[in-house]
Amino acid sequence: MTTVNSGAAGRVLVVGGYGAVGATVTSTLAKWFPGRVVPSGRDEVRARRLGGVRVDAGDPAGFRQVLDELGDVSVVALCVEPEDAGLARICLERGIHLVDVGATHRLLEEVTELHGLAAAAGATAVLSVGVAPGLTNLLAWRVNDAVGGAERIDLTVLLGAGERHGTDAVRWTVAGLGKPVTARAQRLTLPGFGVRTAHPFPFSDQYTLRRTLGVPEVTTRLCLDSRPLTAALFALRRAGLLRGVRGARQRQLLTRVFSRAHLGDDGFAVRADAYRGERHATLALTGQGQSRATGLVAAHAIRTLFTHGVPAGVHHLEQLTALADLPEQLAAHGITAAC
Repeated sequence: MTTVNSGAAGRVLVVGGYGAVGATVTSTLAKWFPGRVVPSGRDEVRARRLGGVRVDAGDPAGFRQVLDELGDVSVVALCVEPEDAGLARICLERGIHLVDVGATHRLLEEVTELHGLAAAAGATAVLSVGVAPGLTNLLAWRVNDAVGGAERIDLTVLLGAGERHGTDAVRWTVAGLGKPVTARAQRLTLPGFGVRTAHPFPFSDQYTLRRTLGVPEVTTRLCLDSRPLTAALFALRRAGLLRGVRGARQRQLLTRVFSRAHLGDDGFAVRADAYRGERHATLALTGQGQSRATGLVAAHAIRTLFTHGVPAGVHHLEQLTALADLPEQLAAHGITAAC
């Protein structure tokens, strides 16, 4: 039977704790739980400079050893994207809670398959933690309820092209641009950015929400705050020039190019629209810094694990009622709602 955790004790190990997302997780949690946050990463010098330890997400044996040496880790924040669900399995089989900011659908599905293991161990894994997936999931949850169960949900994400994203995030975006899509682009208004054209993009939320909310049709679309860059990228995709981005050298080259392309600002916006017959509900959020926002979502999820009763097992953000008011909590950090 799935149990309910009464709250966690011990320390938080933040894997990737000095990166674009992890730095926000580390600094935010350090204010809430002084002395209980351990940043980590492959660069031992940077990790130890912050009072942390070295952890290589590609070395499961080394990860086990770090958990053994620390001894009292109750939550692991995974702010890098590993190759498989191995680290998640290690955490959950030990009864250690996990908050995973990963965005790749395949990896999220692999972790979801560990639900039984986590429930048996009394551990909770929280997935779809970030902006998209993450805030999009929560907005979808709300608009779905507002129409009494949607027949269709459209999610729209605008990201700032001027933000310096982590390598994992850029690599994931490059891979997504090379995947085929069937949905059409859509023009709509995003708060603070006006009317934009957003293009279908393989965010994991659209696949997850079909199962967690039972909505038959969910599509997520993407645009950047830079109109010229948005037009150029998706023109390349329509021309089929990004379909072959599968070789390691091609991916590395495009990742380097996009990592250095800062043509806009760091603002972002997410919008969810639900439709059921003639019913229509919409909600939107906007803020600055996608990486910072992802870190804040993760930090709030971890605080919930420390302070609230949460169901054991593997859950996406929209499945945890304890996080239902997260959009309101984020207003204190400058992430604001708009209808």
